[in-house]
Amino acid sequence: QTWARRDFIATMAAYKMSAANQENRLGAFWLVLKPTLNAAVYGLIFGVIQGGNRPADYPAYVVIGVFLFEFFAQCFAQGAKAITGNRALVQSLSFPRISLPLSVVMEQFYTLLLSMLVMLPLVVVLGHRPTWNWLLMIPLVLLFTLFNTGVALFTARLTVHFRDLTQILPFVSRLLFYTSGALFDVTKIFASHPWVIEIYNWHPIYQVLVIARSSLMGETGYDLTYWWHLGGWAVVALAAGFTFFWVAEERYGRD
Repeated sequence: QTWARRDFIATMAAYKMSAANQENRLGAFWLVLKPTLNAAVYGLIFGVIQGGNRPADYPAYVVIGVFLFEFFAQCFAQGAKAITGNRALVQSLSFPRISLPLSVVMEQFYTLLLSMLVMLPLVVVLGHRPTWNWLLMIPLVLLFTLFNTGVALFTARLTVHFRDLTQILPFVSRLLFYTSGALFDVTKIFASHPWVIEIYNWHPIYQVLVIARSSLMGETGYDLTYWWHLGGWAVVALAAGFTFFWVAEERYGRD
């Protein structure tokens, strides 16, 4: 039933994407301006704070980290509102409720593609020429999308039963951002604590950022098993998120 409504999901995602900033003068330009400004502000502040512990080519390092983490953060936060934010629609029509969080992920996927049209030229301007390794971004983004879909399905159901989570999730998202490695080099900051680095080696968002930076900036040294780990995270998150959301299908619109 969900597959039969794929056009509805895609149309809803495109509509929300265009309507999100319709009242602003810059319109959809804010979709790429926001992560660009975030990268500039966070890069300046954390670059100064880290001093000698800054990674090499720090501007490009931060741009990649902030742009990609924004994709996760928006799926995490907006997925939480997929059901509660469309309560009238859920209560008045009969359709697979999973269509709503899926449309959120698709909307953020469209936004990511648009923002990459800015991120990739920025990486070039910051001194990194395109190579064949840039094509690795295609499977990486696909795996990241699967993972974020599972996350969105989890938060979509949780906020139906626990409305107060909508107040807590922004703090969780911020905590994940500051600890994900988007703004610092984990191997430098925790050089004296190898057990912390070992934990990060299993961190799915960190793995995405490391692979992306290696592909776009020509960095070397990451463990190729990151691909297998990330693939496992993506499949498990999607399957678990789908099951967790689906078993409560009859309750949406009633609770």
